[in-house]
Amino acid sequence: MSTSPDDEIVNVLSRWLARHVDDGELRDEVAAIGTGELTADQAEAVDELLVALRNGAPRGELEVAVRETLEALALG
Repeated sequence: MSTSPDDEIVNVLSRWLARHVDDGELRDEVAAIGTGELTADQAEAVDELLVALRNGAPRGELEVAVRETLEALALG
């Protein structure tokens, strides 16, 4: 059973929120999944999250970015 890129990203974001993966793992996994099959709004949210992760944003800021990314992915 294959999963879509947005489902894969939601999965890793959920694991990060539950503290099952760290910031580096989140960054690497999301970057590996890529944004090629996402809508423009979804890709923009993912890209903004990746920038925050690469810049070493504090956990609180990352939580906001993750939740915004989840919302963008859910809305399609």
